[in-house]
Amino acid sequence: MTDLSANGSDREPVETPAGEPLLVVDAICAGYRDLQVLWNVSLSVTPGRVTALLGRNGAGKTTTLRAIAGLNPLTKGSVRYRGQEINTVSAHARARDGIALVQEGKRIFRRRTVQENLLLGGYGLGLRRKQLIGVCDRAYERFPILATRRKGLAGQLSGGQQQMLAIAQALLSEPKVLMLDEPSAGLAPSIVKDVFETIRGLSGEGLAVLLVEQAVDQALQIADQVAVLDVGRVVVNDSTEGAGSASVIREAYLGRLS
Repeated sequence: MTDLSANGSDREPVETPAGEPLLVVDAICAGYRDLQVLWNVSLSVTPGRVTALLGRNGAGKTTTLRAIAGLNPLTKGSVRYRGQEINTVSAHARARDGIALVQEGKRIFRRRTVQENLLLGGYGLGLRRKQLIGVCDRAYERFPILATRRKGLAGQLSGGQQQMLAIAQALLSEPKVLMLDEPSAGLAPSIVKDVFETIRGLSGEGLAVLLVEQAVDQALQIADQVAVLDVGRVVVNDSTEGAGSASVIREAYLGRLS
């Protein structure tokens, strides 16, 4: 049971019916101090499905993820999670209650071992060390390559393995929503395929995935829903089938949709 009531709302969360969105972003505006970046952005994320959030550099994709995670305050609109508005809920509480964000750049502790990275990533779970090691073992079951490198320094992993470690850290808390910011950035094409297969597999386990990506074609191959941002505004928001051909998405990148 989520504990959002301790952070700004005394209403009980509503269990999400099968096939219904778990996370709903409704006409949010946000930015950085006096700079507004997002203008009435709306999208949703559903368990077992991947929502791809696409757009050119500077379109507002990362800001959208940060607003959902509680790192950037809203100036308008709402974020609802499990039927409950969480606008005033802290970023820490959102993470604890099932909204995980894997930020761009494979933010791991490169001078620590893989095992130490996982232990540090699970520090906030409030578990005893023995319990935490058990949680880490489940991460190794999901990512066997990390198990073989558990005693090695994280900085010595390949780029793809470092991305797997960053995702594994986020999954330690068993989130309901997984947000990924440019997980393919800086990776070789052969490794990108593995990363996307992993993401598709996670949605198959029932996670609601929100994926920010520049690799448009690969993202569309695994996405069920697509939203495209152009200068902080949503110009496409539909199922991947309903959005039509990839040329429509490319037009949005070029700013020809309004």
